[in-house]
Amino acid sequence: MESSFDRRGLLQALVKDGRPLIALTALALLFSGGFALFLSLVRQFLPHDLAFLGMSADELCAVGECRVVSFMVHDRATFGGVLIAIGTLYLWLAEFPLRRGAAWAWWALLLSGCVGFASFLGYLGYGYLDTWHGIATLFLLPVFAAGLALTWRRLRPPRSIRSILVPGWRPVRWRSVDGIGRVLLMLTAVGMMGAGFTIQMIGMTRVFVPQDLAFMGLSADELRTLNANLIPLIAHDRAGFGGGLISAGIAMGLAVWCGRPGTALWQAVALAGTAGFLCAISVHFMIGYTDRFHVAPAILGAVLFAAGLALSAPAMFRRASHGAQARR
Repeated sequence: MESSFDRRGLLQALVKDGRPLIALTALALLFSGGFALFLSLVRQFLPHDLAFLGMSADELCAVGECRVVSFMVHDRATFGGVLIAIGTLYLWLAEFPLRRGAAWAWWALLLSGCVGFASFLGYLGYGYLDTWHGIATLFLLPVFAAGLALTWRRLRPPRSIRSILVPGWRPVRWRSVDGIGRVLLMLTAVGMMGAGFTIQMIGMTRVFVPQDLAFMGLSADELRTLNANLIPLIAHDRAGFGGGLISAGIAMGLAVWCGRPGTALWQAVALAGTAGFLCAISVHFMIGYTDRFHVAPAILGAVLFAAGLALSAPAMFRRASHGAQARR
């Protein structure tokens, strides 16, 4: 016979302290990123995209010798990689620092999530309301917000946003191998945020850079003449990718700065960064968009990221091992 009566409801038991809701958001992002990559690999578009254009996939491929399709695939593949990166970092934030009641992790989720969800409003600038994106936002936003509201009560004081200013690795030895590695990882995150902001602004204003138009072999006016809805659809993809890149940069930067060194942190950052850079770089070579000035920033970021991972790894794993021994 049970010694006590459990008065919890099913929903209460599943939601617990709010972290499962954040984990659910992360899993949804991982699924969305994987789905975006799948569509990019098979070079297919969603039904509402084609309905907005009033064209079939074959008719769209006929535009610019299918280079317009390739360009759109390149945007969507990079966006898929970024969604996987964000989902991976959110899972780590929810399971490790937030589980310990670390206030900085809550603020990292809030800041990153606000940017990510707010990027949906970019449609006001480019004029295309993506209904599927809107439905996903309406579903995930309350789940994510409820997760943050429930976890707030369990944070250890002080709960101020100033907690994100406190490094998780003390004393800070900037000239050590570990210190240099972490600096490189944080520079990578800052670069992601800067690139994301630039891409989002371009997506909401002029949409293309000269290298984009050179790859497609068409001018912006020619694209408008071919289909008046084509540029708004491309702008939607660009702005969404830019917002996702900022969101991922915030999550990664704060995880590296505030997070306690450990195996899980290194693995989460490694998986997130690898997904983002691998998708961003490989798709350019897959479609033949290899302009050196266009691809160089991503390659430079990947080099900095790889160096940061390599330099920070020994201390990350060593400190995790020391922590395990101390617990014994």
